[in-house]
Amino acid sequence: MITHTNPDGTPKYTNSLIHATSPYLRQHAYNPVDWYFWGDEAFQQAKDSNRPILLSIGYHACHWCHVMEAESFEDEAIAQLMNEQFINIKVDREERPDIDGIYMTAIQAMTGGGGWPMTVFMTPDGMPFYGGTYFPPEDRYGMPSFRRVLLSVAEAYRERRSELQRAGSELVERIRDATSTRLADGQVSIATLDEAYASMHGQFDQTYGGFGRAPKFPQPMALEFLLRYTTRTGHALGAEMLTQTLRAMAEGGMYDQLGGGFHRYSVDEQWLVPHFEKMLYDNALLARTYVEAFQATGDSFFRRVAEETLDYLLREMRHPQGGFFSTQDADSLPTADSAHAEEGIFFVWTINELRGLLGPDSMAFAQIYDVTERGNFEGKNILHINRQPAEVARVLGMSVDQIEALIARSKQKLFAARARRPTPALDDKILVSWNGMAIRAFASAARAFGRDDYCAAARACATFLLAELRQTTSEGPDPIGNAPLLLRSWRDGQAGTTPAFLEDYALLADGLLALYEATFEDRWLLEARTLADTILARFWDATINGFYDTADTHEVLIVRPRDTGDNATPCGNSVAADVLLRLALIFDQPVYRERAEQVLGSMVPFMERYPTGFGRYLCAAEFARSTPYEVVLVGNPESVDTQAMLMVLFQTFLPNKVVLLQRPDVEPALQTPLLDGRTQINGQATAYVCRNYVCRLPVTDPTALQAELGLIPSG
Repeated sequence: MITHTNPDGTPKYTNSLIHATSPYLRQHAYNPVDWYFWGDEAFQQAKDSNRPILLSIGYHACHWCHVMEAESFEDEAIAQLMNEQFINIKVDREERPDIDGIYMTAIQAMTGGGGWPMTVFMTPDGMPFYGGTYFPPEDRYGMPSFRRVLLSVAEAYRERRSELQRAGSELVERIRDATSTRLADGQVSIATLDEAYASMHGQFDQTYGGFGRAPKFPQPMALEFLLRYTTRTGHALGAEMLTQTLRAMAEGGMYDQLGGGFHRYSVDEQWLVPHFEKMLYDNALLARTYVEAFQATGDSFFRRVAEETLDYLLREMRHPQGGFFSTQDADSLPTADSAHAEEGIFFVWTINELRGLLGPDSMAFAQIYDVTERGNFEGKNILHINRQPAEVARVLGMSVDQIEALIARSKQKLFAARARRPTPALDDKILVSWNGMAIRAFASAARAFGRDDYCAAARACATFLLAELRQTTSEGPDPIGNAPLLLRSWRDGQAGTTPAFLEDYALLADGLLALYEATFEDRWLLEARTLADTILARFWDATINGFYDTADTHEVLIVRPRDTGDNATPCGNSVAADVLLRLALIFDQPVYRERAEQVLGSMVPFMERYPTGFGRYLCAAEFARSTPYEVVLVGNPESVDTQAMLMVLFQTFLPNKVVLLQRPDVEPALQTPLLDGRTQINGQATAYVCRNYVCRLPVTDPTALQAELGLIPSG
């Protein structure tokens, strides 16, 4: 938004970010601050002008990033101070997680906390010496004003530069030691999984579900581990923890009761008041969790939530070419009646609005969704399930079917009315890693629900990414034969220049494995293997017994980043381990399993003590410590008998398996011992169920296949 204009209406200020592809960077292009991109030009300017660097990192959907921009970066006096005393660099953390990760670690070491917007003061060679997160324009909240911080840092840099440089150098050394240290070798055991479960149980909120206190995050990867653990052990209490949490989240205000999809987290422990931004990764991960919960329980509630979430992504977050956008803001765009964007205003209601839109239906709807005169959020109401439809039906003397019909028509009316409001801003860049999660979610749901449209969405997304976000290396032959390299992001017809990170390769491979099982098109499995080979060639480092986040050809930073914990998204190391374990089974490649076991072994103490921060590792560990089924199905995927077999394999929760399909009378395109000698019996769809490459007699009947998989008693 342009705040400062000339008399003729043209922008008064324009800086380098006008050329950015990132929406977050472009929103700062008309600030009076002379922003630079991260790169050689900015660092050289700092050296030539003998000024420190002010690095500001945020992202498009970040509410407090917008606040700090309006309060400080749009303030001409503060901007003048920034321009006179510093070289100012803006970074989108979603485009550059490497830079964000390094300097967030530094801020946490300096202040004991972190968050966004992140403000880092550095020497011209990138050594951080002071920083924080949000700074207000005046002294408040117990924090110094941004102006005071700027003046103090500038003075300190002039008068105590050598001291600041020494402190920055020591801090960077500590970070470098932490990222390059080889963790202790270990081995995942059943005891590891038991310890992790016990620790999760100790953190469980028995009243509201979820783990820990407010603010409360959904933690889908930890829930996926809980589902795998309870499926294997039959632990009833674990199953109750899982279903209570999934129901509480989906019935709370953190879930969009009208449009589907989840907000980022709940600011309270009850899942009522969300941080209103919506992220692609949250919704992809949670949709898959609800898909798996449906497979495990058969509860239609979980299927409904998964489908509503995926339908939301198709409706509001999808590019016409097939990729998925990154985020929707917490804030709605300003209107003529409001000088600033307002957080959450798009999603909340008053009782009078309901009465005007729903008429006589409003009373029942308000009882179910907790809409009152007083409100539950700043005088307005966040919709959440306060009373079950059956309870309201009894009170009002109506049938449950009548109440359900009332809810359906009321939601349609409110959704249509909401669509006329100012909408939250959209970050429409496309990130490979987040889209990899979306591919897996849609592909998994396609198989579990028999939804061809979901399969088409996953296929279109994968096709888009592999066409638009790959480039062939220009550095001559590489270790895996000139395999095309990935780029991180794409927007408005143009791929960015930042090379992809470990998480991009791993999560795309993860999605392609799921897409193969949804389509049985060999291309996706072969592409996943190529990505895995690139991971081993460019990201593995034997000295740390693990993967770095950046390839060996990446820009040299003050530290080579290495994220070892699952945060809001799974880290590259955990997903790479999971992918390699499955590819090791499919292609009989011991090196894949060896690398995965090394990564998992080094994480054993962390999985046991901090399971909610290592959920994807624990899912991979469950796979590693199982004896997975290797299933080969010989048949035409379109035939009725093959479809019946596929329903057995994918409409029940059976996570520790790999499935290959071989069309009859067609030479196998995949080079794997699992396909050797596989033929049909009497022209029928035939399943071979193996473990450790030792196979049982083939079966042609779905019930017999269920018995072979342990889903029903055999014999």
